[in-house]
Amino acid sequence: MNDISPIILGYHGCDARVAEDIFAGAGSLKVSHNDYDWLADGIYFWEHNARRAYDFACSMSKRPHPSGQRIKTPAVVGAIVHLGQCLNLLDSQFIKMVQRAHHDLVHVCKAADTELPRNSGGTDLVDRKLDCAVLRMLHRTRADAGESAFDTVRAAFFEGSRLYENAGFASKNHIQVCVRDHRCILGYFRPIDDRGRPIVFK
Repeated sequence: MNDISPIILGYHGCDARVAEDIFAGAGSLKVSHNDYDWLADGIYFWEHNARRAYDFACSMSKRPHPSGQRIKTPAVVGAIVHLGQCLNLLDSQFIKMVQRAHHDLVHVCKAADTELPRNSGGTDLVDRKLDCAVLRMLHRTRADAGESAFDTVRAAFFEGSRLYENAGFASKNHIQVCVRDHRCILGYFRPIDDRGRPIVFK
């Protein structure tokens, strides 16, 4: 069992056309399968952080992306997410699972005489091929052992510039949730402000 609320509000940054299709019931968010994804395969949400989702969509609109994802007009889709059986990487019992999965991956790479993937991309390690491979190994090992699959993965990330000299806080700190089973998404919504109006991000 997890000691966190089973329901969270997640926010996904995307193109406005994708968002409007979802709000109209004519579309859905796609699973990401990139080998650099921070929490491996799934649909990604910023937990309780609509602004961060919007900032991400803006950054995606200004640069080409290896996945081919294109954002012309940044937008945000809100989602009600049931965490289900969650690989919560803020809980020590699950952290140990990740350590074992890394050990298993090292063993497999050595046996196959292949190079272990590496994380790269500056101090924030934005290209996380190693972490992605480790989590994929964890999920595959559980499946091979006949154990129940994790529905979601949740982790905190310390990212961005320090807020001030010698700070332990950074400008892009966030909690991210990766939904592996789409049935955990209970519904979508348009984010609104405290006056009940759709949020206009600036």
